[in-house]
Amino acid sequence: MATILVTGGTGTLGRPVVGLLRADGHEVRVLSRRGPEHAVDLSVGGPALGAALTGVDTVVHCASSPRGGDETAARHLFDAARAAGVGHVVYISIVGVDRVPYGYYRSKLAVERMLEDSGLGWTVLRATQFHELVAQFMATLAKSPLMPVLSGVRDQPVEVTEVAARLAELASGEPSGRVADMGGPEVRTFESLARAYLRARGKRRLLVPVRLGGAAYRAFRAGGHLAPEHAVGKGTFESYLRTRQP
Repeated sequence: MATILVTGGTGTLGRPVVGLLRADGHEVRVLSRRGPEHAVDLSVGGPALGAALTGVDTVVHCASSPRGGDETAARHLFDAARAAGVGHVVYISIVGVDRVPYGYYRSKLAVERMLEDSGLGWTVLRATQFHELVAQFMATLAKSPLMPVLSGVRDQPVEVTEVAARLAELASGEPSGRVADMGGPEVRTFESLARAYLRARGKRRLLVPVRLGGAAYRAFRAGGHLAPEHAVGKGTFESYLRTRQP
């Protein structure tokens, strides 16, 4: 069994990854900014990061923030991993990072390229949006009696535990480069997802179509963030809503 470090190991994706790897018998180290095991701020790096990576075979890099800083964090992590002799880094990215000119997506793509050029063994998995993110977005929009919905936009939400299982599988194997994308089972209009959310939460709202401007919105309307040819997920948005609290 391997020694595996999971960055962002207390987060939405990191937690199930950690659980699955431990269930498979791996020694797992959990790294997070304020975690109880290896409390390391990747934006700073430093000796604590090097200590956490000592003796590690594989890193699963789940830590990420849409507020920025991913590239700096990745540089610190990859430099420290190389110095520690880590053999394999598995990185979770997003479907469409090379097609949608959105700031967070550009940052994720930059991290992919940094990893490819790092000299480390690497694997990159791109997934569509998690059910959690879609539900959180709907909860915010549903605070108003007039609920805006993005006109012409579709989404393909995927169950986070299924993505975690794929990451755990990849972490247990050899570096594989860019692997096949992972999408949810259904490509849905934004309106249909909004109606599903409202039904599940017992809310009534008037849906108001909203059309935005800009290149990123046009790319989302064109489906640049979708992977219909890789609809391998099983859990639907409705099944997620039935089993999760608001």
